[in-house]
Amino acid sequence: MVLEDLIRVAHGDKPADLLITNIKLVNLLSAEIYPTSVAVYAGKIAGFGEYEAREVIDGQGNYLAAGLIEGHVHIESSMLTPREFAMAVVPHGTTTVIADPHEIINVMGMAGLQYMLAASENLPIDIYYMLSSCVPATHLENAGAVITAEEMQKWIGHPRILGIGEMMNFPGVIGCDPQVLRKIENSAGKVIDGHAPLVLGKDLSAYIAAGISSDHESTEFDEALEKLRKGLFVMIRECSAARNLEALLPIVNQLNAVNCGFVTDDPHPDFLMDSGHIDSIVRLALSKGCDPIMALQMASINTARHFGLRQNGAVAPGYDADLILFDDFENFKVRQVFKAGRKVAEDGQMLITPAGFTETPKNSMHPAPLADDAFCVPARGREIWAIEIIPHQIITRKLRIATEIVDGLAVGAPDRDLLKIAVVERHHATGNIGLGFVKGMGLQHGAIASTVAHDSHNIVVVGTNDADMLIACQALVKMCGGKIVVANGQILAALPLPIAGLLSDQPLAQVRAAADRLNQTARELGCIPENPFMTLSFLSLPVIPELKLTDRGLVDVIKFDFIELFAV
Repeated sequence: MVLEDLIRVAHGDKPADLLITNIKLVNLLSAEIYPTSVAVYAGKIAGFGEYEAREVIDGQGNYLAAGLIEGHVHIESSMLTPREFAMAVVPHGTTTVIADPHEIINVMGMAGLQYMLAASENLPIDIYYMLSSCVPATHLENAGAVITAEEMQKWIGHPRILGIGEMMNFPGVIGCDPQVLRKIENSAGKVIDGHAPLVLGKDLSAYIAAGISSDHESTEFDEALEKLRKGLFVMIRECSAARNLEALLPIVNQLNAVNCGFVTDDPHPDFLMDSGHIDSIVRLALSKGCDPIMALQMASINTARHFGLRQNGAVAPGYDADLILFDDFENFKVRQVFKAGRKVAEDGQMLITPAGFTETPKNSMHPAPLADDAFCVPARGREIWAIEIIPHQIITRKLRIATEIVDGLAVGAPDRDLLKIAVVERHHATGNIGLGFVKGMGLQHGAIASTVAHDSHNIVVVGTNDADMLIACQALVKMCGGKIVVANGQILAALPLPIAGLLSDQPLAQVRAAADRLNQTARELGCIPENPFMTLSFLSLPVIPELKLTDRGLVDVIKFDFIELFAV
């Protein structure tokens, strides 16, 4: 685009490429809704009102607004490649995504970032990335890579990297760990995302003073309000793993909404197909009484401005022509989606099929061989510290409970919903196996296992017996990563994830069908959570309180240190 040409089109001296007429413009800058037409030239908004144009589209009286923006997401959580993710979310009105690729970077290092950048080019969506700050997430686990401040510095200037990804090592920030501080200092003035679950008071003040500018981990009203008061951009998360909108929306009003945005964080295939994407959060906010313009501001321009995307998030001259047409605010169903002035989706269907990225990373499964007794736990007492699952949350409780002892070994008790859990290091053949117990999964027979195990993505397995746990882990190695259900020595359901043990090379519908079979099979074996594999994937994340398990052992997240399995 030649700037002079855009100016002449805006002035009415040259025809526009496109004129969308008969619409009610939702102007997020003036907070108004009014009838007009919108002219587009070379992917940019040229102006409002009457213009000559090469193409005219009748908006049929629908509302027109800026395309929706995802402020924090791990594309890997969808188990889809960036192309398939785009095909899933664009029809729902999402035109820009800010992703944190720390899942794949934890497995592959910066080769994972290179893959995600390459695989997300030439798509009908803008995908930006945040530079993963915590690989591994903590010193309490082994990941596939270790990313230093010096390596991050090499990438911070990339035009599609908007800043530093979620700083999960909040103890390292508060404790002034030199390596952590160097990562922050290397931000080059770009945004630094936060990750501070239940961090409050002076700890929170110290964390924010380091330059952290956002947080998406609030689960309670008071927590989010304190973060808002102290200057954080509060990302209200609503998706598969955590549903926080109902608790947090009451903090938002017309005067402070500019400091809030919507994110999904970890969307799973069933969520994308059944609920949608950012549009689903807008619908929920509207159903809770949120002002329509305020809801759309949180779904677009607020996030754009937080990340410095000055030409995104609004419909105004000079802004990118990323647009949605929708029928009403009662149902908020996106009818048409325009990316850079080109109609790319209509009535839930893509109108274009972007070329696929065919380069596939090498096999990432490199665990040490597992012995038959790999999951045996010699008893050193009767009572243990167990991970207690909290329904619909990724936080857990630290539970002191009596275990069963058979032939000198601590074993699970499925009748009391106490199961064995193991985390097997799979990147460097260290032979590390973290062993523990979990309550709340409900499994009565067999085992379930996955290489999606936040954030280091080792193998995590929960089972009623060691034999099925072993078979599950060995099968995952053979299929280059994925998710699996085993019972009585037989594989009952499986989903291969050959790209870093995280992503499928199949379309959304196939991935969703396989994931549904996995969850249904697991529930048939007694699993309580609605999505057992989502719950399983977070049991190894040692930055979410209270108790988690890594390949190095049981972690008390509050103390940020290992604890013995057996209670003294």
